[in-house]
Amino acid sequence: MKKKTFIILLVSFGVLLGGAAAGYRFLSSDYDLQGFGGNADSNAEQVPDFTVLNQAGQGVSLSSKFGKPLVVNFWATWCGPCKSELPAFDAAYNSHEDVEFLMVNLTDGQRETKKTVKSFLATNEYTFPVYYDTLSSAATAYNIYGVPATYFIRSDGTLQNSVVGAISAEQLEEYIDALLAEE
Repeated sequence: MKKKTFIILLVSFGVLLGGAAAGYRFLSSDYDLQGFGGNADSNAEQVPDFTVLNQAGQGVSLSSKFGKPLVVNFWATWCGPCKSELPAFDAAYNSHEDVEFLMVNLTDGQRETKKTVKSFLATNEYTFPVYYDTLSSAATAYNIYGVPATYFIRSDGTLQNSVVGAISAEQLEEYIDALLAEE
């Protein structure tokens, strides 16, 4: 009896695993992640556009920033790794006038609100520009499921590199230098 139960469980597990793999392929078929996993090639397509709100509540599209190299960072105040890398981003923002920074906050209106973010920024005296993704359009366009995530975008709007997870000040400078070297 034990052998029969084991075989039934083994077959059931195989069917479940196969179904999960098929479901993943089916559900992920709508997402084109080409170029969003690290180094992008020189024939890269335009990055997905999105619109977020600036501090004044006005809509700002990513494509309106093309013309300068871009650093786009997705973050939230409740994210420990995000908070650990923000001083490096603030320093880089203040030392690289030739690079546009979009610090995109995942402002869901519940866990993360504009009021919470503004208080956090004031307490920490950050000067980089913050944009609010209140409709999750930017997070959706870039398939953001965890933060922090940073994208280094050439002035022509193509992806140069991306990093998921916190990066150190030294790494950030290396990525920015590599981005500027291509300009």
